[in-house]
Amino acid sequence: MAPYSFKTLDVRGPAENGVVEVALNRPDKLNAMNNQFWRDVRDCFRLFDRDSGVRVVILHQGQCRLFSAGLDIDPSESAGLIEPNDVNDPGRKALSLEESIRLPQESLSAIELCRKPVLVVVDGACIGGAVDLICACDIRYCTSRSYFCIKEVEVGLAADVGTLQRLPKIVGNDAIVRELAYTARKMPSQEALHLGLVASVQDDLAASLAHARTIAVTIASHSPLAILGTKVSLNFSRDRTVQEGLDHVRQMNSAYLQSPDVPTAMISQLKKQRATFAKL
Repeated sequence: MAPYSFKTLDVRGPAENGVVEVALNRPDKLNAMNNQFWRDVRDCFRLFDRDSGVRVVILHQGQCRLFSAGLDIDPSESAGLIEPNDVNDPGRKALSLEESIRLPQESLSAIELCRKPVLVVVDGACIGGAVDLICACDIRYCTSRSYFCIKEVEVGLAADVGTLQRLPKIVGNDAIVRELAYTARKMPSQEALHLGLVASVQDDLAASLAHARTIAVTIASHSPLAILGTKVSLNFSRDRTVQEGLDHVRQMNSAYLQSPDVPTAMISQLKKQRATFAKL
């Protein structure tokens, strides 16, 4: 299905091992998120989900000096969000705004719904909508100079693209989430590590990317069917009871256990050899 071509994303891969890298590609705008960006992210990750050659995705900031400044506040870049249409009827104006908000929500949810693991590397500022974005990823890494800021209250709105829904489940500390969301203060990298928002903190971007690439290669070496099933089960179980999660994974594995990946993996473990798995 490759190559991939998008205006606001630079996609490299997938490599032979199934790892693909995606760089945010608006460095002159501090990787601010405009309507084109939302469409590109949505379409890109929906394609990754269907591409049998993709096993793991690494997302990073590309050539920008920070991860992302969040929403692009230029009205010409975020039409419908910054300046609603000139319809006088409040009901119709609200309906139009709702559709404008739906696009970025669907965009970032496409990352979460992509059944391939998504690793994200942050270096520097991660502000507003960028926090929404990383919360939709599977594993987050950052550098020591990074910080995270739920900025929305400072521009007069409640975060509406996923942070308020996903972050409490990621860090498990309701009080801190509320403090961050109500004050818009900066959360430094070590606090993010302590809370569990990020898996590790490295000295610089090169080291953080190298670490993420090592993890991605390890993930990609396992059965792609097993990894896909693991992500699907984790996401399903997060929002449901333990029993519902058990029922779901039992039904799923009733099909997946019939795959040749299972005996292939077991034999490779016994022989202490690296297994080779077919594409999805």
